[in-house]
Amino acid sequence: MMSIATLTLNPTIDVAYEVDHVFHTRKMRTSAEYYEPGGGGINVARVFVRLGGSARNYYLSGGATGHALDGLLDLHKLVRSRIPIEGHTRVASAVLERDSGKEYRFVPAGPTILPGEWQQCLDQLASAQCDYMVVSGSLPPGVPDDFYGRVIDLMRGRGIPVILDSSGAGLRGGLDRGGLLLVKPSVGELRQYSGQDLPDLAAITRAAMDIVEKGKARYVAVSMGHEGALLATGDRQLHLPALPVETRSAVGAGDSFLAAMVFAMSQGWDIAEAFRFGLAGGAAAVMNPGHDLARPDAIRLLYERMPSMEQQHRA
Repeated sequence: MMSIATLTLNPTIDVAYEVDHVFHTRKMRTSAEYYEPGGGGINVARVFVRLGGSARNYYLSGGATGHALDGLLDLHKLVRSRIPIEGHTRVASAVLERDSGKEYRFVPAGPTILPGEWQQCLDQLASAQCDYMVVSGSLPPGVPDDFYGRVIDLMRGRGIPVILDSSGAGLRGGLDRGGLLLVKPSVGELRQYSGQDLPDLAAITRAAMDIVEKGKARYVAVSMGHEGALLATGDRQLHLPALPVETRSAVGAGDSFLAAMVFAMSQGWDIAEAFRFGLAGGAAAVMNPGHDLARPDAIRLLYERMPSMEQQHRA
């Protein structure tokens, strides 16, 4: 069984509530209160382990909320390597308004990381034991823009492939270093990275292929919300439409997509089939409330219901 390690520089305690209606000023009594460990890499690990894989979480944690995050990870029985920081771990909130079905999400920037803290993170990663390193999430304040590039250098020296899911400076810093196995931007993140509007599928495909052709990543998987997802490789491009499911929450959909795709890759699946499994993972996540992520039974059911590659090609 192949294993992954995940890196989450800016983890969260994800809090989810429900209210009948959102009002300004007025105190609103909530129900259905949930607390979960969150942040890109942690979310990926949660789904990867649910699917039957093995994952170790590297993450920064500090303050009273940092101790609470540690406890939540232990409740989920996730293997963890904590890098202590002075700042307080952030708390993100998702509020579902039952009357409208709309979800409101509040996400802080996160604590400022000191140079000694992010250097300690690199020191710990230098001895990570894994088959894939999954680097996921935003860069918190204080971390250099090329930090993910430094992680890529560390892993490259040890022959460990790196998978990146980030935005802004984190995405750019990783892609500028190049040599990634897989990068998974959303279409909005790809627009920001490329500096182009990318108004249609053809433009999105060209931008993704540009990353592949320049050797920045072997595979590019672009999540496109209700428009599905795109896979770009050295010899093919594959666009899959979104699966028709009822959307309850978008929280963790991209992380569930990535976890399912990487799990399939770790099982030796063809990259196109792994991509299809990832799409099923993302769809399974949006069917759940804001506190949850994709569940294995739902992922596999959606995957089995998808048209085969031959049927999609004929279509």
